[in-house]
Amino acid sequence: MKKKLNKIAKDTNIYLKKYFKFQKKTDLILPMVYSALPGGKKIRSKILIDVGKIFKIKYRDLIQIGAAVECIHAYSLIHDDLPCMDNDLLRRGQPTCHVAFGEDTALLAGDILQSMAFEILGSRLFDEQGQGTDPAIVLKQMQILATASSKMVCGQVLDLQAEGKQVDQAELENIHRNKTGALIQAAIMMGAVTVFAGTDQAIPKLRQFGQSIGLAFQVQDDILDITASTETLGKTAGKDEQVQKSTYPALMGLAQAQAYAQTLHDQAFEALAFFGEDAKDLTAISQFLLARQS
Repeated sequence: MKKKLNKIAKDTNIYLKKYFKFQKKTDLILPMVYSALPGGKKIRSKILIDVGKIFKIKYRDLIQIGAAVECIHAYSLIHDDLPCMDNDLLRRGQPTCHVAFGEDTALLAGDILQSMAFEILGSRLFDEQGQGTDPAIVLKQMQILATASSKMVCGQVLDLQAEGKQVDQAELENIHRNKTGALIQAAIMMGAVTVFAGTDQAIPKLRQFGQSIGLAFQVQDDILDITASTETLGKTAGKDEQVQKSTYPALMGLAQAQAYAQTLHDQAFEALAFFGEDAKDLTAISQFLLARQS
């Protein structure tokens, strides 16, 4: 699994490097590269590519779509780390963007990564021969990504509002289905966009998978925040407790949170069973996410 993740991360980074260079975004190129390329596992791109394989979408196209998703993810991390948000000093084993480049530059780097995501998707309308992807598909992918981006921001607002408060499980899940789950769900649906026109049962099954795996990803994050070290995580361990964030271990206890993560993964596997052998890569990445330590 690590080899596959490394290949996708490498290919996505190669595409982004060329795109960053082509755009010539003055002094913002360095913080963009710093925040979007190193250290990240590109989990969302991997899930997107594995979904795309089921529907026989070209790998090159999937890398482009994944690059757009990764731009949104990188922008969200830069902004989440800012002093006015989570005030984090460490991300992916290195100083956060605002620590390395200043708050003003970090804010602008996040802004441009957000807009660049849609620039990348729009570029799919034309290839080198002047002919590209069906505009209806590109517009649908843009809509999916824009909606997920809005949900992600709303989730961050709810997360900040919940600090220092007791929230129930329904409220906590609402936060994280937006803040974390929405972008994972978007990656899944963008990889399946070619079958949207029909009444294919694949779509509700993929939605079920996305909802389960997106929430499971956050539950596992909450668990790792108290069970893993800063060195392993690449970010400050124990930060959630320090700022009194609402988390699953805080709400239900560590053992029950771990059991809940397993339940969510079981639900994800159940949804993938519809696709049989075609979903073997998606099943493998789901198993990897459940067992991850960072």
